[in-house]
Amino acid sequence: MTSRFHAIAWLIWALAAAITLQLAPSPLYVAVVIGIAALIVQLHGSGGPFARAFPVLLTLGVIFMGIRVALTAATTHTGIGTVLFTTPSITLPQLLGGFTVGGPVEAEVLFLAAAEGFVVVGVMAVFGAFNAVVSHYELVQSTPRAFYELGLVVTVALAFVPSTIHAIAAVREADRSRTGGRVVRRGRLVRQAIPVLESGMERAVSLAESMDARGFAYGGASPLDRVAGWAGFAALLALGGSFVALVGQRSLLALVLAAVGTGMLLVAVWAASAARHRSRYRPRHFTAPDAAMAGLSLLAPLGMAALSGWGDPTLIWAASPLHWPGFTVLPVVCLAALLAPLVRVPLPAPRVQSADERVET
Repeated sequence: MTSRFHAIAWLIWALAAAITLQLAPSPLYVAVVIGIAALIVQLHGSGGPFARAFPVLLTLGVIFMGIRVALTAATTHTGIGTVLFTTPSITLPQLLGGFTVGGPVEAEVLFLAAAEGFVVVGVMAVFGAFNAVVSHYELVQSTPRAFYELGLVVTVALAFVPSTIHAIAAVREADRSRTGGRVVRRGRLVRQAIPVLESGMERAVSLAESMDARGFAYGGASPLDRVAGWAGFAALLALGGSFVALVGQRSLLALVLAAVGTGMLLVAVWAASAARHRSRYRPRHFTAPDAAMAGLSLLAPLGMAALSGWGDPTLIWAASPLHWPGFTVLPVVCLAALLAPLVRVPLPAPRVQSADERVET
């Protein structure tokens, strides 16, 4: 199956879902977003290693959440919460912060840390779904010329987890073939880890050789490249000065410097784009259905922002005092906008008949 939406439309959907999670970090709403991401992968995923990486990323997010909960529970003590149990404690010297590790573990601290870590799981689910459904080749093609090298590097980084999963599956199958299908646990880790690392190094070397043969990042700086560099430097100085002026409560000066910095940044992007000549083979255009899907997805964060300004108490969950998170209809309606990709489900690839079936027919 191939995706029926443009890579930019998928990127807008992922950013909209991530912003929605930041605006409504209540655990129940985060669980809804994770369910939507899993449904998107199920219906729009290609079925290859990129789709199989989705549960792995979710597992990594859960592991991170567990580590965060353990560290927060061991180092945060309010003294007013419900104590679940007490662990041995040690107070670090002032040179290392002087805080206490261990002691009473409070329920409010535990559940609040779990809720905050659950938001991270939601963000990883969103971008795991994006990685599973987007066309990486199309994503690189859609990158502005000024950020082509950066976009290519980011795309290669996105493919790290799926390619590693594919390598692990291939190594396991080869190991079973050598042992006749028997599971030999002695030396199993070494037999599987070394080939995975070796295949990863071979892919990295072959990719580097391919990029070098195609002249990636070759060529001296053109006059427009120098203009882009100086404009970027000026934009950095202006935006930094705007931040300093804002801290010093000089609002007018901060506004002027921010406008100058933004203008110089746009000049830098234009000059860097004009300095690069890149041909595109049969580029896919951003069509009306792509724009409709992206626009519908943006309704989710816009609706959550409106509800946050309205003062909806269910968007943010406070663990003290302990209570069940609130759940109302309007936020769920806003989250339903993230189901916009389900309007156009990709068609399955036509099945190719085998030689025996062609003979029978």
